[in-house]
Amino acid sequence: MLGYLVRRVAWLLGSLFVAGSAVFFLLRVLPGDPAVTLLAVGSSPDQLAAVRHRLGTDRPLLVQYGHWFGDLLAGNLGASLFTRTPVLDQIAGRLPVTVPLALSAFVLSLLVAVPIGVFAAVRRHGALGLAVSTLAQLGIALPVFWVGIVVVWLVAVRWRVLPPGGFPRTGWQDPAAAVQSLVLPVATLTIAQGSVLVRYVRSATLDVLSQEYVRTARSLGYSLPRALLRHGPRNGAATVVQILGILLASSLLGTVVIESVFALPGLGSLLLTSVKARDLPVVQGTVFAMTATVLVVGLVVDVVQRLVDPRLRGQA
Repeated sequence: MLGYLVRRVAWLLGSLFVAGSAVFFLLRVLPGDPAVTLLAVGSSPDQLAAVRHRLGTDRPLLVQYGHWFGDLLAGNLGASLFTRTPVLDQIAGRLPVTVPLALSAFVLSLLVAVPIGVFAAVRRHGALGLAVSTLAQLGIALPVFWVGIVVVWLVAVRWRVLPPGGFPRTGWQDPAAAVQSLVLPVATLTIAQGSVLVRYVRSATLDVLSQEYVRTARSLGYSLPRALLRHGPRNGAATVVQILGILLASSLLGTVVIESVFALPGLGSLLLTSVKARDLPVVQGTVFAMTATVLVVGLVVDVVQRLVDPRLRGQA
């Protein structure tokens, strides 16, 4: 297990290096010049050259990459071109919005989708089971931003129950207002992620139902729910852990769109605003941080799978 963990951590570090390098070079080939964004229209070539020199964008690309990589090894993601605020500080300032949003949607999706997915598998030949599967497929097909717009129109505009968007300026100093502002975004993300999770849980449950140990338990007089509760979690634990990892990662990435729809000052809105402004250090720092989080979640999922399923420990 120790050898596997060392190899997996080495793979994680290599993946972070490749991901960070890809983000750096891809951003540099996009059209646009940060110096032009910083200066007013009609600036002289000398002024543009001076700003490019100050930003370091006039240096050779490999030199810029070496400087960025050295800062990354030192734990520095750079500073904003406009505000000169460290990127890490900007990311940390947005986490109080993004983390509760992603984790709340993750937990709620889990609580809602797991029993529904099991029900859809057990009653797969019945009308209710088919209806659940159809609704889940519809939830997967609908764009998440469209779901958000419908939720805002129905709950905030027509019923006037909750605010349509935004976040309190005082943040979590006003817990009630903060929670109210996250209810609709969490509900929207739960609908999108829960639909995917229902399909995963349904497939995993169908796989468990087809196993010999379930049929043996039924032949010994166990009811189907009791047989599933007795043998399902233990034998399907590795699949469940994988599903949870996918759900957690997708919840984090889904906040990019959700925060834009509901005007939330989280990582997603920081990323979109920085892309529009050509603030390259903030863009690459935010993308790298989100990518690193997804990769770390994948590492944790792989390790936990091997801990709960002895059959995987002999694999390379």
